[in-house]
Amino acid sequence: QVQLVESGGGSVQAGGSLRLSCAASGYTYSSYCMGWFRQAPGKEREGVAVIDRDGNTSYASSVKGRFTISKDNAKNTLYLQMNSLKPEDTAMYYCAADLVLCSPYTTYGANYWGQGTQVTVSS
Repeated sequence: QVQLVESGGGSVQAGGSLRLSCAASGYTYSSYCMGWFRQAPGKEREGVAVIDRDGNTSYASSVKGRFTISKDNAKNTLYLQMNSLKPEDTAMYYCAADLVLCSPYTTYGANYWGQGTQVTVSS
């Protein structure tokens, strides 16, 4: 059974940094597209960044230049380095694996999801 477990969320002031991690079990990271999504209270879930099996990355325009997605296939772990955080980045962040469409703008979702980790950015 596939399990995705996120960690690294927390509270930070605007301009600060956080690094999220997503550890997988029962799943091989190297095989499929993976990504980070987020959902703020009262808003729809949105894609943040994705990385395909070859390591190619794609970002939502709202985070491009500030966030970096990466993966360590040996550790079966996905990362999201978030720099220059803004209050509008406040959300629950979810790791997703085996995206149906490998794009941060996908509306097709993914076959596996983590439980989420909260990121709060104060001004």
